[in-house]
Amino acid sequence: MNSVAKRKPVIVGDNYWMRVIAIFFIGWILMYATRTIFNPIMGEVGNQFGLSKTQLGLANSIFFLTYAIAQIPSGMLGDRFGRKLVITIGFLIMAGMTFFSGLATSFGMFLVIRALAGVGQGAYYGPQYALSTEAIPKSKVTVGNAIINSGMAFGTSGGYLLSSTLVLEKGAHWSQPFFIMAVPTLITAIIFYTMLKEKVAYKDEEVVTAPTQEVEEDQSGALKRIFSNKNLVAVFALLFVSIYANFVIITWLPSFLIEERGFAGTSVGFISSLVPWASIPGALFFARMVDKTGSTKRLVYLLVPLAALSVFLIAFVNDRTVLIAVLLLYGLTGKLALDPILVSYVTKNGDRSILSTTLSAYNFIGMSGSILAPYITGYLTDTTGSMQIGFYLACGLLIVGLLVFGMVADDTKKAVSEH
Repeated sequence: MNSVAKRKPVIVGDNYWMRVIAIFFIGWILMYATRTIFNPIMGEVGNQFGLSKTQLGLANSIFFLTYAIAQIPSGMLGDRFGRKLVITIGFLIMAGMTFFSGLATSFGMFLVIRALAGVGQGAYYGPQYALSTEAIPKSKVTVGNAIINSGMAFGTSGGYLLSSTLVLEKGAHWSQPFFIMAVPTLITAIIFYTMLKEKVAYKDEEVVTAPTQEVEEDQSGALKRIFSNKNLVAVFALLFVSIYANFVIITWLPSFLIEERGFAGTSVGFISSLVPWASIPGALFFARMVDKTGSTKRLVYLLVPLAALSVFLIAFVNDRTVLIAVLLLYGLTGKLALDPILVSYVTKNGDRSILSTTLSAYNFIGMSGSILAPYITGYLTDTTGSMQIGFYLACGLLIVGLLVFGMVADDTKKAVSEH
């Protein structure tokens, strides 16, 4: 099978890019909903299997370990055999493993199934953003990717609300949210395969496209080029700490609200959902700023300090009204708002002939933070008796990541290298 770079583009209608945005938006909803349905009901799962906070953190960490490991191979396979095919197979695996998660009868079985679910989700990020970046007109690419990215917010909120309402409010068994989410995931896999085109061209509109020369890419050389690019390394470091902080919040905020701030029932899902809902206007606004100004560093210097402050205050404040305001601040300035800015920076500084691999490497480094955050925070909670120290550590890492990015990254536009 020929590599993606060799394939002849399919001529599509002027509105095809809107379809791409809508389909990938739905994909991210399901990606995050199937992750976050577990978090509000961690206590229920822990009670059934007799687990500590460290072990519950491990259940999330093992999922993100396999998710991260799958990133670079899935990007390479997407560049070589077809991004649409890789995404479809990944969603089929995710649908099956989400269903089987609800059938687990032991903690060991649950860990194995969640690990396989992570592999399925790991096939999405790099191939998806490579397809969308090449399909969306250049003048709309950052905002388009921000709209796609906002599916993460809808999915996070939906997952929280589904499991907290069904299990915490109505008393259903913790397995029910997993069974429910498996169905739309399977349907979406079919939609990916039947409605997406692998490589497209427009008659009258400029799009971001990969180089057309026929090159057999040496993947070991590709990785060397990616990790020797200082701008990419700088943004990888910043993404790592941003995702670490985000997954401290995504994983442990529901439990923190229940155990340390006195919330209960559906209110846990509602309050936790404030973060993803607030991220939507933030992401769209700042994405438009990038498209207009072309400057990444100035926005990073604005967003990351505010995100770090909000993470600190989530753990520090006791007043419920102030806590809600702080959660809204994190949503506006945190990981989901920062994501489209950093993706735009990667596509500007990366080699388009290996764009899927580059984006997968970017997400691999970043999602390593999601491996560590649940487990380390759980361990610190068991050790200190409070989740606060985990939030404080996340705040400190954000500051470190900002300093690294500031010292290393270059905000000038870089011409795409041609190999």
